[in-house]
Amino acid sequence: MGIFCDNSIGIKFPLNVLMFLVWKMFCSYHGLDRGRDGENMRISICDDEAAVRELIASKVQRLCPGAGIMFFASGEELLLAEDFGDILFLDIRLAGQDGMRTARALRKKDDKVILIFVTALKEYVFEAFDVGAFHYLVKPFDDRKFAEVFFRAVKCLRELQGQKTERSGADKDRYLLVKNGGLSTKVLIRDIIYAEVYNRKVTLHVREGDLEYYGKLSDLAKIAGEDFFRPHRAYLVNFRYVERYSATEIILEKGRALMAKKNYSAFVKSFMRYNRREGQ
Repeated sequence: MGIFCDNSIGIKFPLNVLMFLVWKMFCSYHGLDRGRDGENMRISICDDEAAVRELIASKVQRLCPGAGIMFFASGEELLLAEDFGDILFLDIRLAGQDGMRTARALRKKDDKVILIFVTALKEYVFEAFDVGAFHYLVKPFDDRKFAEVFFRAVKCLRELQGQKTERSGADKDRYLLVKNGGLSTKVLIRDIIYAEVYNRKVTLHVREGDLEYYGKLSDLAKIAGEDFFRPHRAYLVNFRYVERYSATEIILEKGRALMAKKNYSAFVKSFMRYNRREGQ
């Protein structure tokens, strides 16, 4: 175990104690021990083994003593809850409904909770992207690895809160001026459902109809910002209007867009971040 020594007074601290003290100071300064609603952070733990639930809880309490902890012994019990907390530790190999099926059902109710899978099964890593998992802890893991993932999740929670506050109302009136021939049309960015390009002609699909102009989709993507995503080189979609998606296509409120398989996992992560930002 590493040792830190303060030579000025000769006091020695175990490295893990030092890390804990530094983290507590950081948490206190930045308010990272607070949850989505500003109250003490709420942590949910779903595992069918009581010993595992207690082990994770003890690790959380050492890192964040003020956190409220909720226990669930099965996926079915978790889905009956009205509140899933700010961060959820979910085992995959659960008796009855497994963790992956539970996560899919959970996401229909709550896209905001930060999901961390805790399991001995490595083969589900890619599938975890489908349900917007923040991380995938493979057993056995040591205290340092757990702390690293937990701190990152807490920091992500705080950043998402800050982004939502900063963004409230800021993007409402942003617009694009589309010139076609001698006519210029003002299009609000938020009203663009999706855009596609063919032979350098960009088509904007909005609720009122379609608009066309010559340009680059990459330029539009820069203007549109993080609420938009390019799932395919020919398409740019607005997360606001996404209704469902697969590894090959995205169904929107009006129309559909192709999904390049290489972009699928990035799309899912970005979409989940969008939902957390918007509080959906």
